[in-house]
Amino acid sequence: MADGFARSDFTPKVEAELAATWDKVKGRVTPLEWQIHAPLIARINRLKREKNAVILAHNYMTPEIFHGVGDYVGDSLGLAREAARSDAKIIVQAGVHFMAETSKVLCPDKTVLIPDLRAGCSLASSITGADVRLIKQRYPGLPVVTYVNTTADVKAETDICCTSANAVQVVEWAAREWGVDRVILIPDEFLARNVAAQTDIKIIAWQGRCEVHERFNAQDIADLRAAYPGAEVLAHPECPEEVLAASDFAGSTAAMIDYVVTRQPRQVVLLTECSMASNVAADAPGTQFLGPCNLCPHMKRISLENILEALEKEQYEVTVDPAIADRARLAVQRMIDLPPPATPARYDLVKARHHVDVELI
Repeated sequence: MADGFARSDFTPKVEAELAATWDKVKGRVTPLEWQIHAPLIARINRLKREKNAVILAHNYMTPEIFHGVGDYVGDSLGLAREAARSDAKIIVQAGVHFMAETSKVLCPDKTVLIPDLRAGCSLASSITGADVRLIKQRYPGLPVVTYVNTTADVKAETDICCTSANAVQVVEWAAREWGVDRVILIPDEFLARNVAAQTDIKIIAWQGRCEVHERFNAQDIADLRAAYPGAEVLAHPECPEEVLAASDFAGSTAAMIDYVVTRQPRQVVLLTECSMASNVAADAPGTQFLGPCNLCPHMKRISLENILEALEKEQYEVTVDPAIADRARLAVQRMIDLPPPATPARYDLVKARHHVDVELI
């Protein structure tokens, strides 16, 4: 069992087997921690082969999960695409519950497991399918674009999903398809405001927020610039408008990673969940990552121990009512079928138009 592993299980065979992984995480994981993590990683990877399982690991997973056991790693859009393509029998979602539901919606014949049923999301909890039905009654004929950070019953009431990587593209697509100049974009208020700064489409928004990103403010950036004048500041579009306006770059987690890996800045601040910096550091060895960052308590419920237990017992299976799944699948598949944006999502125009009014529901 997972709780039976100890430093004594860190054998020369395990050490050699995971030498490449250690090279990636040793700047963020201590040697003592590695002696505990490595036997768990080795056992998980063996079980994946035996059970034809894959692990989808979000960018906010801790380094030992992200680099050690993640078969596919990335943001919500990337993981959704991989779930749809996977030929594995079992999918283990190293992320939060709405991501596991999305995998199940796209892969109804596969077993989808989540290592901890308490791994939720403040944003996903901010809106229900019943709320969306009322919104559609209030704004008949307007397309509903829903952030993928939502439950399946919300997606089932949606015309198309989006992520922070493609939200502008999806909003403009929906406006063209429906022949309108207003689009409903729910539930993240700050994402909606920041998308509104990128397009002439009028945005109707819900007042949902991510508890990780809403805590950043412009003073955080001012303090960092005073302490580290040469540091480059990157912000996630779930942050308040004032934060994006004060940053050097804003984009999805995938766009932020691309920025750091491509540019290799000397010093950088990632205004997002803390594990992002730990994970991208392996591909940017010359970059110094500075604070602040905020921990997501839900993401941090996922551990090597409960991933192993999920695989051993095949426990905490995520199911979605087929009637809901069929309707939610259409919205998710429409998003997946759109061509990727020509360039990684950027929100540079926020500097020129950093406050754009949206209609809040």
